Amino acid sequence: MAWIQLKIATDPEQAELLEDLLMEVGASAVSMEDAADQPLYEPDPGTTPLWSHTHVIGLFTHGTDPDTVTGQLSDLYHQHTQQPLGDVEISVVEDQDWERAWMDDFKPLQFGQRLWIVPSWHSAPDPNAANLLLDPGLAFGTGTHPTTALCLEWLDGIPVTGRNVIDYGCGSGILGLAALLLGARHVVGVDTDPQALEASRENARRNQVPDAQLDLYLPGQDPDHQTDLLLANILAQPLIQLAPKLASRVKDGGDLILSGILSTQAREVSQAYEPWFVMEEPVQREEWVRLVGRRKARDRNNE
Repeated sequence: MAWIQLKIATDPEQAELLEDLLMEVGASAVSMEDAADQPLYEPDPGTTPLWSHTHVIGLFTHGTDPDTVTGQLSDLYHQHTQQPLGDVEISVVEDQDWERAWMDDFKPLQFGQRLWIVPSWHSAPDPNAANLLLDPGLAFGTGTHPTTALCLEWLDGIPVTGRNVIDYGCGSGILGLAALLLGARHVVGVDTDPQALEASRENARRNQVPDAQLDLYLPGQDPDHQTDLLLANILAQPLIQLAPKLASRVKDGGDLILSGILSTQAREVSQAYEPWFVMEEPVQREEWVRLVGRRKARDRNNE
């Protein structure tokens, strides 16, 4: 059976209203998608962030008159907002096995020479590699975004064996778990979202990582000790604000890797860490960058 699809571009403030109105005028299902290839990072507790440019999509059964539905939707939207609805994209969508089509979109991904991210329904292309089993999800990273890919490639290219790691803003646990599979001794994962910590633990067990190798905490509850390597793939402004705290957690001579940073923000973020780290030049992919620093020796009189 074919479906009638209505797609409306909007902003986060009106997305939930449009979702309700589409259901009110008879939609069988409503979904939202990113209209501008903008990543969503882990939310603050109690928040449900949306993309700044969002598509709200309503599916209607075959035989629905899209002009009638659009007219009803436009009237209701104007009643609530006193604004015109804007353009509505109408299309016909053929029925299909949606779950299978979704699964087919995700293939194993290689990062560097040794590391693969492998969905659970695929066989590992290289059984001898470091294969991280990780299924795509709505809230957490799976390696497809440039910010995550930049971090994974860096991890693959350095000696990780025997090192202690902090993954600050761990999300799905992808970076910390990759480090463990590449030989790290122990990882501390920190995230503001309890669901992220649950996802990290679940993914660790799926990859047969012993519980003792991965400790997970909300910010402020993690132990205040120093580490060999700190990873933070979050956003530029939190990275700037957290600079003194994160710097204090890295041993002299230890490594820092930062991502989630737009190329236009790279200089400001790098400057925030220069009092404590020798910062390398940014490595860019698309509009995103990775920053790497080596911890300077502490001046015991000033720190």
